[in-house]
Amino acid sequence: MGVELAAVEAMLDEIHPSLPSVRDKNCYTLGRMGVHNVAIAVMPEIGTDKAATVATQLLNEFKSIRFGLLIGIGGGIPVEGEHDIRLGDVVVSKPTAMFGGVVQFDRGKVHPGASNRREW
Repeated sequence: MGVELAAVEAMLDEIHPSLPSVRDKNCYTLGRMGVHNVAIAVMPEIGTDKAATVATQLLNEFKSIRFGLLIGIGGGIPVEGEHDIRLGDVVVSKPTAMFGGVVQFDRGKVHPGASNRREW
């Protein structure tokens, strides 16, 4: 967690002082990238439910957020052909009317007879 935060903080042109909060228990780094003020939240634990909670709390704490980026390390989606995504690739999604722009891909525990295996 510290390594990822240090990399993001290194991209900031300026770091702003923290703001007090009584409702939100997340730790934020506030700063500026170019002309944009940014709020960086670090997830306390991994998981999609934790990510949703942190994102919701961030949006409640900072009412003027216009864009949200979820940045993290993913395992990739190895597929033959055009859509082969591997660890280290940068993926940018664009929501549409039918598709929210985020794909959950989880092969689950790959064991013989496992019922939670999903394919792309």
